[in-house]
Amino acid sequence: MPWALAVHGGAGLIRRDGLTPQREAACRDGLRRAVQAGAAVLAAGGSALDAVEASVVLLEDDPHFNAGRGAVLAEGGRVELDAAVMSGDRRAGAIGMATVPRNPVRLARAVRDHTPHVLLVGAGADDLARRQGLALADRSWFVVPERVEQFEKVAATGAFTLDHGSEDKDVYGTVGAVACDADGHVAAATSTGGMVNKRRGRLGDTPVIGAGTFAWDRTCAISGTGHGEPFIRLGVGARVSAYRELAGMSLEEAAHRVVFHDLPELDGAGGLIGVDAEGNVALPFNTAGMFRGWQQRGGDVHVEVW
Repeated sequence: MPWALAVHGGAGLIRRDGLTPQREAACRDGLRRAVQAGAAVLAAGGSALDAVEASVVLLEDDPHFNAGRGAVLAEGGRVELDAAVMSGDRRAGAIGMATVPRNPVRLARAVRDHTPHVLLVGAGADDLARRQGLALADRSWFVVPERVEQFEKVAATGAFTLDHGSEDKDVYGTVGAVACDADGHVAAATSTGGMVNKRRGRLGDTPVIGAGTFAWDRTCAISGTGHGEPFIRLGVGARVSAYRELAGMSLEEAAHRVVFHDLPELDGAGGLIGVDAEGNVALPFNTAGMFRGWQQRGGDVHVEVW
């Protein structure tokens, strides 16, 4: 069976004149390394779930993206981290509003592997991270100067915004990965800091299984990025799967239907990455750009922004 892996680092109003060559090169390098990390797992015969976790861990540690280190700041300057994983057997784990796991995706994996639950939030999520002996970090690890400047600018207006937009001088984004392994199993993982100055307690689509994160061996694995509320109301990941299952669409057809027809009906902006059990890849977005990378068995690593 062919294997395949794709990653994303966020979709949005990515302006060419707002992305310096140095920043673009750094983002591309981070995406390439994330693809290589996941692909190495798959090439060695590893599982899709292990591959997407490996890719997302690298992106969480990269301060150029809105996940883990470099996450945006919520109301009051708080760091609130969301993440989810799901494997093709439809076992899933997710966390929201966590504050201490260095790699939120590892905590989401722990929810899947070591609890009977799907979603843990707040203090409960942080407690599990400690009980599982996961690597922890304090606020100083997560917060980078650009995020403080961004937060102060947005907070002064009393608004909340996506993690990048026309007013920002740099670009960041939610991260995710999807994979199909040589055994024909798929998996998805997504991680984010959410929206700048988001209201305390707000959860986006990332930890909502069926919205920002979804996987089923019979259809596809999906990781989304964009404005979370429309993604939740539409159930983006599960909707792509439903088009595959019930309408007989290809992965490409289903993904494009959701991104270019269904999401715009709800004024939803963003994109998604998807794979299916045959190793097909889809990466549609309805915004100016989406940081993305992918590799299929026997092929080269590809990285694109625009």
